Amino acid sequence: MITPVLLCGGSGTRLWPLSRKSYPKQFVPLTGETSLFTASAQRLSGPDFAPPVVVTGSDFRFIVTEQLQAAGIDPGAILIEPEGRNTAPAVLAATLFIAAQDPDALILIAPSDHAITDAAAFRAAVARGVPAAREGRIVTFGIAPTHAETGYGWLELAAPAGVDPVPLTRFVEKPDRARAEAMLAAGSFLWNAGIFLFCARTMLAAAEAHAPGLLPSVGKAVAGARADLGFLRLDPEAWRGTEAISIDYAVMERAPNLSVVAYDAGWNDLGGWDAVAREMGADTQGVSAAGEVTVIDCADSLLRSETEGVELVGIGLRDIIAIAMNDAVLVADRHRAQDVKLAVDALKAKGARQAETFPRDHRPWGWFETLALADRFQVKRIHVHPGAALSLQSHFHRSEHWIVVSGTARVTIDDTVQLVTENQSVYIPLGARHRMENPGQLPMVLIEVQTGAYLGEDDIVRYEDVYARGQGAKG
Repeated sequence: MITPVLLCGGSGTRLWPLSRKSYPKQFVPLTGETSLFTASAQRLSGPDFAPPVVVTGSDFRFIVTEQLQAAGIDPGAILIEPEGRNTAPAVLAATLFIAAQDPDALILIAPSDHAITDAAAFRAAVARGVPAAREGRIVTFGIAPTHAETGYGWLELAAPAGVDPVPLTRFVEKPDRARAEAMLAAGSFLWNAGIFLFCARTMLAAAEAHAPGLLPSVGKAVAGARADLGFLRLDPEAWRGTEAISIDYAVMERAPNLSVVAYDAGWNDLGGWDAVAREMGADTQGVSAAGEVTVIDCADSLLRSETEGVELVGIGLRDIIAIAMNDAVLVADRHRAQDVKLAVDALKAKGARQAETFPRDHRPWGWFETLALADRFQVKRIHVHPGAALSLQSHFHRSEHWIVVSGTARVTIDDTVQLVTENQSVYIPLGARHRMENPGQLPMVLIEVQTGAYLGEDDIVRYEDVYARGQGAKG
């Protein structure tokens, strides 16, 4: 069986405002009802695959769990990186973790933010690489190019793609236009998808030979990992001493035993809004639209409304990207899709929360979003999953009113516990110990009105928490 390793980090700046640091693109339904992360996990499930190992950051651990549970997938492990260190440490940490159980295990490294439209064809491509991986090769998967792309790295094959796997001659950095056109015409180059298949002992031997400085610190981080609820937190001190470097630079570009399997059944790394538009498809005028959108005399444009009740209207647009959310709107020249990250940098420089913070804030028990915020009051919509509970907590600077609009809440206020049903409300005095729970089988939704001198999420004293978060942690 093959153990998938899903790499699940990143900041998602090129797909702002829908993708942000607090909720990057792999968790967002970009081209359908399913997130890229969920689709990746589903694609690598079945009789040929062991439960996936996920490598992610602490901020995303409960989102990962929630989306896997919704897909009916039980992970083999969720490794928590103390901080992002690029892909090489993440790959080696997962490999060491799996090798401790089976040094001959087959491992498939897969980014979780790519769109692959034909899951069966992709699994067939993986199967074609298994014999080579069993023989000690590192197998990478190259995408048959459809145009002279300058935004991807390329792979040069020792022979034109045919019966694979084909030995790899070299990695090619992102080329200029002329070089990309020459490689496209040559027929012996593929796009580099960053997907790798290998035996655990093969990768560890390659890392020892080509990146010997990485293994000791990564090994200490894995050996010192501690269990935290259903997660495994890598040791932070050892992890800080690990070099931040990609697996391509650290190992793959130096290893002589690489082979390539060609895949040509639909792939997109969704690295910008122009790529999303291509994946969505377009009408006869070249317009891609999603959400509550009205299009009048537009061509070759992408229009998306990402918020229910926000109507986006385009009139006479040409080569425009327009993305509307309830807290931010992006309007850009389609040919400058890669410059969206410059907008994020500019917003960060001016201190705008929209630069990194998603309007919907996800928590292990559900999520909340702010509906209104002004001096001394804030209104939130809070969604609590069935059977979930917030921590027993109190606040120094605010009181709260809760109005249940869907489902039933079990509310604790100091020594009193009561059920609050739809259209009922309850008042939480400043300083009172309180908790809300959803005892039902359906989601519970309430409106929370906060009033007070300070409304920050860090105004919290936590007494009991089933999610083992410390004092001052949000939610």
